[in-house]
Amino acid sequence: MATEKGKGHTMWGGRFATAPSDIMEAINASIDVDQRMAEQDVAGSRAHADMLAEMGIISEADNEAIQAGLDQVLAELRAGTFPFDRALEDIHMNIEARLKALIGEPAGRLHTARSRNDQVVTDFRLWTRGALNEAMDRLRELQRVLAVRAGDETETVMPGFTHLQTAQPVTLGHHLLAYVEMFQRDRARLFDCALRLNESPLGAAALAGTGFPIDREMTAEALGFDRPMANSLDAVSARDFALEALSALSIAATHLSRLAEEIVLWSSAQFSFATLSDAWSTGSSIMPQKRNPDAAELIRAKAALITGQFTSLQGAVKALPLAYAKDLQDDKVLTFAAFDTFDLCVRAMAGMMETISFNHEAMRAAAAKGFSTATDLADWLVRELGLPFREAHHVTGALVALAEAKNCDLSDLSLEEMQGEAAGITDGIYDVLTVEKSVASRTSYGGTAPVRVAEEVANWFERLGLDAQK
Repeated sequence: MATEKGKGHTMWGGRFATAPSDIMEAINASIDVDQRMAEQDVAGSRAHADMLAEMGIISEADNEAIQAGLDQVLAELRAGTFPFDRALEDIHMNIEARLKALIGEPAGRLHTARSRNDQVVTDFRLWTRGALNEAMDRLRELQRVLAVRAGDETETVMPGFTHLQTAQPVTLGHHLLAYVEMFQRDRARLFDCALRLNESPLGAAALAGTGFPIDREMTAEALGFDRPMANSLDAVSARDFALEALSALSIAATHLSRLAEEIVLWSSAQFSFATLSDAWSTGSSIMPQKRNPDAAELIRAKAALITGQFTSLQGAVKALPLAYAKDLQDDKVLTFAAFDTFDLCVRAMAGMMETISFNHEAMRAAAAKGFSTATDLADWLVRELGLPFREAHHVTGALVALAEAKNCDLSDLSLEEMQGEAAGITDGIYDVLTVEKSVASRTSYGGTAPVRVAEEVANWFERLGLDAQK
């Protein structure tokens, strides 16, 4: 039911005879979410008030009162003593009401030449810009962890997989550096998003601009934006900056999920490639032998949450006509949650990878299984006997079938058995049938050879500001 006239709505209640119902107030309020933008709101108000005074729209005395009041508001916010009121709907009205309580009439002049529409999206852009920078920093720290671990494992042989079937031997360092590369692209996407985001909507007002002689360049510069947004309709309604941020987070979270899946596999008894530290493992309430990779499993699930938050935001925006609609109020709960989840996942991954231990013997033994050096045999036939690769491929396939039938490795076949498929084969063939020789031969740019991995580790150490390996 509706409540009495004017209750709690002095900011906009003049048009209405009664206040909203309690349920309307509950669905309309966003203060529980958007209070996270309190400091951004204060910053925007400071810039706006300075500009109004500079342009002669408000007096210097009013601006001084507003700035002093905002100092007090900021101090209360940081001390945790700010009196939030859900009846005031959002952080913007809460701060304005508190400012009025502190300084009186000058507070009413702060909102000249702006609207909540441009105010909220200014705050949101400022918050998202900061969150993007923090996400880039987190990814950089994870890259540093992975680069250091890769440097320790430049010669560690493990199986490389396609279709989760043994394909060719690779080095563990090479494998870890693949994720360093992925996370670098993720950082680049976040950086590009921050560049496109960095335009100021402040001064667009409700949707059409304002008749006051404001200086949008001044407020943009004060808030660290590159320029004001050129179209007032676009300024208040655009949320593609948040969509792009969540899209980039979703891709990065997918990369985290892929690495998490490998941790789950590697730490299983069936693989036994790695062991998570106690700090990053959990146990079972009934099976005392269990060491569960719960953090890695949760990263897989949380990657899906981030993708879902991106999809939800896209769904909220996709059918909105210009300019502002209240649907956009829920953009922040989705964006805040996505960044929070991503931050937790990256920190957990860095912790796991920094302390994980690798079983070199198990990795090497697995790398030698599944005829992983078959391609090396085919390459030898091309290089030493001059066979066309397709013929060499056929010969090698026949030798694999023979070894499989005998339940032995390729290196266990006799020279006579090999010559039965290609008469020119010599005992030099055995030199390429070890996993160590296989990885050492892959010296092409971007290859898995230890010499190439060491070069790339050194490159990443330089790029990430790490001390050179001893």
